[in-house]
Amino acid sequence: MGDATTEDILGAPWEAETIPLEDDFEGECVATLVRRRTAEPTAYATLHVHGFSDYFFHAAYGEWWLERGHSMYGLDLRKYGRSLRPHQSATYVADLAEYFAELDAAWERITVRDGHREVVLSGHSTGGLVVALWADARRPPELVGLLLNSPWLDLQGRPWMRSPVANLVIDRAGRRRPLRELRREVNGYYGRSLHRDHDGEWDFDLTWKPVDSFPVRLGWLRAVRQGHARVQAGLDVPAPVLVLSSDRSGRPTGMDEEVFSTDIVLDVEQIRRWSVALGRHVTYAAVPGAVHDVVLSRGGPRARAYDEIDRWLRAYVRH
Repeated sequence: MGDATTEDILGAPWEAETIPLEDDFEGECVATLVRRRTAEPTAYATLHVHGFSDYFFHAAYGEWWLERGHSMYGLDLRKYGRSLRPHQSATYVADLAEYFAELDAAWERITVRDGHREVVLSGHSTGGLVVALWADARRPPELVGLLLNSPWLDLQGRPWMRSPVANLVIDRAGRRRPLRELRREVNGYYGRSLHRDHDGEWDFDLTWKPVDSFPVRLGWLRAVRQGHARVQAGLDVPAPVLVLSSDRSGRPTGMDEEVFSTDIVLDVEQIRRWSVALGRHVTYAAVPGAVHDVVLSRGGPRARAYDEIDRWLRAYVRH
């Protein structure tokens, strides 16, 4: 089942293993499964999948789960973080279902190899979209909860950007010129608000999670819009779902208070609107003062987010 585990960059007792995948048009592809097990054997585990221009560095989030008896796993998807190779176009896939291969492999390792019978699947932003699609498609019996942290369920911006005409343009352009980069302005406020070398408190590799983000390519955007359409047509995730987001979105003009207390990446009204399309049992919680990645918010909102997770976990997941 892949390479042997080695000590992870997060430091012992975190471990990492490389998951070999089928080559794609750029050559070798791998994913990376990061793991920290509980001191005693446990039936419970949590698997977290990062967002766009991101990777798993959430040791504090993992420790919260470990304190509750869950072994913690983080998956760096192909072409992200630990899995990014020099010959690859960072973050690129042509179909979000390509990620199902590494999710399948990670799930087999967690449940069959490591023996966890009850698994919470967690995803942030684009990762939240991916894991929702996977959970709906695969419906594994060990899935006891789906936790989505600011999932990307629609395209933010002006309404015309979500029109049928705009969707058709994205579809055609994404098929014809998939690797073409989309022109966009990135102010870097969000990354700066998080990293401890700037205005934040978190330590992460700025080559894997750059302040100015990675390029958005047309083929990838086409894949995301296809994923949005599948969600909006209605999923049937077979486990209780918790969706967390900030209580509002912000449009800062500088490194002001909005950067540190709102979601400046996605539109939280869209998250709220489409959450009900994920399944039959969905809990939504807006966290006042939270940022896009709610578990990286300031102390107060972060504690509120963990309270929401704990309440959901005790009510619906851990009976």
